[in-house]
Amino acid sequence: MSSRTRARTVKTAAGVTTVRIPRQRGRRSADPFVVVVPERPTLTRLALDAAARWLWRHRRALAPLALGVLALPITALLHVMAWWSALVLAPAAAGPLLWLGLAQRRRPATNGSVWGLRIAAALLGTSGIAWAASAAGFGPLAGPLELWWLLNLIAAQTTWLIVRRTAN
Repeated sequence: MSSRTRARTVKTAAGVTTVRIPRQRGRRSADPFVVVVPERPTLTRLALDAAARWLWRHRRALAPLALGVLALPITALLHVMAWWSALVLAPAAAGPLLWLGLAQRRRPATNGSVWGLRIAAALLGTSGIAWAASAAGFGPLAGPLELWWLLNLIAAQTTWLIVRRTAN
């Protein structure tokens, strides 16, 4: 079989289409031209790229969402590896309420919106730490803890967005 008719196998990366142009006549020592044409990305890939770009652009606005989603596997690991960590986290749930008392004593809030934001932060902090203690003790998906986590997440994200819009 002649070398001109025999197909040569060339290894290419997955997802790449190669078009081989055979050797030109009279140029035996020259290498053949290889044109590499990448395939078009799939619709799924385009959608994932768009979602990733949107998440990256809004990463600061979605900080509570990221922390809440990260809390689930962390408390699951705590539940599996150190269930007794719930006993350490439970008293820490009073921390935000103590902060509220100290903050009000040192700098009393004369404005109603400041007082409201302090109360919201203290309640969200207390609820979040209490959820983490319960999730570490019983597992993050036990009973009503899923709903509690979701309500905490919605409240934190909503408060975060309101504070970011109204803060100077």
